[in-house]
Amino acid sequence: MNQSNNKFLLEERLPAREYKDRLFRMIFKEKGKFLELYNALNGTDYDNPDDLTVTTLENAIYMGMRNDVSYLLYDRLSLYEHQASINPNMPLRNLFYVADIYSTLTKDANLYGSKLVMLPEPHFVVFYNGIEKLPEQSTLQLADAFPQKSGTPKLNLEVLVLNINAGYNQELMEHCRTLREYMIYVDTVRAYAKEMPFQEAVDRAISECISTGILADFLSRNQAEVKKVSIYEYDEEKHIRQEREDAMQKGEFFKLATLVLKKYTKGLTPEETADILEEDPSLIEKIYALKQSFPDLTAEELTDKLLE
Repeated sequence: MNQSNNKFLLEERLPAREYKDRLFRMIFKEKGKFLELYNALNGTDYDNPDDLTVTTLENAIYMGMRNDVSYLLYDRLSLYEHQASINPNMPLRNLFYVADIYSTLTKDANLYGSKLVMLPEPHFVVFYNGIEKLPEQSTLQLADAFPQKSGTPKLNLEVLVLNINAGYNQELMEHCRTLREYMIYVDTVRAYAKEMPFQEAVDRAISECISTGILADFLSRNQAEVKKVSIYEYDEEKHIRQEREDAMQKGEFFKLATLVLKKYTKGLTPEETADILEEDPSLIEKIYALKQSFPDLTAEELTDKLLE
């Protein structure tokens, strides 16, 4: 695909910005910053941001999130995203996303002709900085979502996940000052958030980073927006963590309810069941009472009542 013949901007903006921007996206949607990150990742030294063609579809929302940034550079399509939580569905999301990009890139091509329509090679990278442990590098594959596999999958998509927390991928961080400073800001917010309300932590982190030259120009120009986005991302991360904790708790209660029901049907007393399972007697008594009041309750229904 000839770069000069495809110099168009694929922008379809949301009318009311229904989905908040993300800090990573705010920073790296600037062509110069994206090119810096691209060079650091690929060992290249491109220096003309105008060689980049934006392919970020601003109205493309998959599973509640927008793709962060994607650009076309000399027949190579790079799709970069930031994640603060582990998401095994990234390959599927990227499949949807790249399909839309290809559809847009080839909208004037003759897909029924005898000439092969050339496509830019896609590369998918996720920059992870969540609090859950992840290795320095890992790969997510679309094929892992297929419960039944017959030999080599006929369709696959690989996403490279790079952990950019402190101490990880140091060579990359050394070669990309903007990414390094982005993480310094994130870590500064996290540190202050342990000592004070989160909004105050963000204010303190922004002021400190500006005074020490960390993302100084960007933060100075976008203080209000950065504060809003930082608070939004914090609330979202907290919500995701709470959902996962709730799911874990529900799983534990379901397992317990299943075991207790087995003992109940065998005629064991609550005290005997609590002793065998080494569980809190008051909780076992509550399960017994629920079962006696509602004899037809399944383990799942018992779990829901326990969590009410």
